[in-house]
Amino acid sequence: MTIRVRLALWYSGILLLGLVLIAAVGYYEMVVAHPEVKAALATQGHTPMEELGEVLLFGGLPALILALVGGWFLMRRAMAPVVTLTRAVERVQADTLHQRLVRTGNRDELDRLTVVFNAMMGRLDDSFSRVREFTLHASHELKTPLTIMRAEMESALREGRCDQAQREWLSDQLDEIQRLTKIVDGLAFLAKADAGHIPLRRDPVRFDELVREIFADAQILAQPQRIAVTLAACEEVIVQGDRHRLRQLLLNLTDNAIKYNQPQGSVTLALRRNNGSAELSIDNTGPGIGPEKLPRIFDRFFRGDASHNAAVEGSGLGLSIAQWIVRSHGGGIMISSTPGALTSVKVQMPGRSVSV
Repeated sequence: MTIRVRLALWYSGILLLGLVLIAAVGYYEMVVAHPEVKAALATQGHTPMEELGEVLLFGGLPALILALVGGWFLMRRAMAPVVTLTRAVERVQADTLHQRLVRTGNRDELDRLTVVFNAMMGRLDDSFSRVREFTLHASHELKTPLTIMRAEMESALREGRCDQAQREWLSDQLDEIQRLTKIVDGLAFLAKADAGHIPLRRDPVRFDELVREIFADAQILAQPQRIAVTLAACEEVIVQGDRHRLRQLLLNLTDNAIKYNQPQGSVTLALRRNNGSAELSIDNTGPGIGPEKLPRIFDRFFRGDASHNAAVEGSGLGLSIAQWIVRSHGGGIMISSTPGALTSVKVQMPGRSVSV
């Protein structure tokens, strides 16, 4: 129940109570306090109740209706700024904290509340900016030592100055450095994306051609686990966007579908046109994701099944990057899963037919 309705009910109750009190006082005055009024009415063939009823009907009821309508109008006018402020606050997101709510200028309580909201958003925006700057600078500073460590280990492996045990140890460390490098690159990408520092091209891209390219790459990636990759449908469609980022999106999603799968499982890709949209689905027969974890699947560093994913190489940033790419192209991404059966990723973006 909204505040407006609650106030209207209270206001109506008070008016009805006032009308009842007026009727009670009128009856007391006519019958108890002034018996001569009752006698005068009797000579005219009227009773006090009849006279009181006429007064209430022709005077009290119109006044009550007028007061209700006027009160509702005034409450609607009074609550309009609250509704406007609520809608404005609902639109606030992490990437719109720099925008400010419009003040009424009346210097009333709502205007002061707007000032408080704006100040709070300013503090939050500053905090988010500091976090983004720290992440970006930290990832940038980590790249140099990681690059040096990787080069030294690769050089030691090429020169053959180590025995077999040392070579195995260096290979393991090199894998960890490569994994850490991917995490740093992912963090740097997301920090730049949050700050709006990643430019995107807006070129017409044959999305179906990209899907066919990724399908060929996925077949190669799936061979070690003997996972069957199929292309169920690939309708011709053009998407307005950045070809490099769209390819990165497809590679992230197919790589996840292969990594988080069962041995000798399957991955199915399908691209279709639907009412001016390009709809891509990627299904895999992995262990699945529990319903309680699905709402957090796009969170950074979130791993759906820690026990299963411990042996799977990944940074936990792939889906966050994929979500940003889809949204930056004006689309949406959704994941549904039945544990132990099927996990499905669906991407929908504005698209048009090749012949248009």
